[in-house]
Amino acid sequence: MANLSAKELSLINDSLNEEELLVKKYKMLAEHSEDNETKMKLQEIASRHQSHFDEIYSLL
Repeated sequence: MANLSAKELSLINDSLNEEELLVKKYKMLAEHSEDNETKMKLQEIASRHQSHFDEIYSLL
């Protein structure tokens, strides 16, 4: 991977933080959901954001 500037690293760090926050948010919402269909959808969304996080992290 090419050397990244401080600005680029900062943007990547911000993206990782945002994805991590979204994972936590949707997991928490799923845990508190009483409707199984909604719970499953929220878990799916959390999983998608975890995949985004993992993909971004793997590029570093």
